[in-house]
Amino acid sequence: MLKPAPVLEGRFVRLEPLSEGHREPLRAACDADPDVWTELYPVPMNGENLDVWWRRIERDQAAGAVQAYAGISALGVVGCSVFMLDPPNRRVEIGNTYWRPDARGGAVNPESKMLMLAHAFRPGGLYETGAAVVQFRVDAINTRSRAAVLKLGAHLDGILRHDRIVWTGRLRDTCVFSILSEEWAMVRDKLEARLMAVSAQRV
Repeated sequence: MLKPAPVLEGRFVRLEPLSEGHREPLRAACDADPDVWTELYPVPMNGENLDVWWRRIERDQAAGAVQAYAGISALGVVGCSVFMLDPPNRRVEIGNTYWRPDARGGAVNPESKMLMLAHAFRPGGLYETGAAVVQFRVDAINTRSRAAVLKLGAHLDGILRHDRIVWTGRLRDTCVFSILSEEWAMVRDKLEARLMAVSAQRV
């Protein structure tokens, strides 16, 4: 049985298990960048579209297939990110990540990734012996997200051509990235160095 999702807290961002109290603040965060949904995301989450996404997440969480988080910074609820689980293979995908424009380019994304990766790879975190691999799947045209995942230290495994049809009807190529459990220590050190640099800039 999947353990209840814990709060994951860092210096700059707090990841709280997604609950009804996050719905309207998350909707406002998603509405802050209306263009991104038609260009880069496989499903829209702005406006009334968030309710469709929300019902799917609730269903998948009840089935033990995902754990969803709201990201909270000094700006309030600034976005979300989701674990997609594959317990038999000790695999995890981190996806459905969205950050409000004013939360991008700073500490929120790298720290949220560090918190989620640490939880995934930790024995007793998502799985009893920890994840064997964490995967990221990114739209090939989403150059910003591809750069961010590479900056984490993830490895590009390959590109799945015409992997899916997004909600606008576009055929999407998907870049698949991964971090293996034995690579986590190196990735963690890089992320910690990035966050220390951000902290130094704020002193």
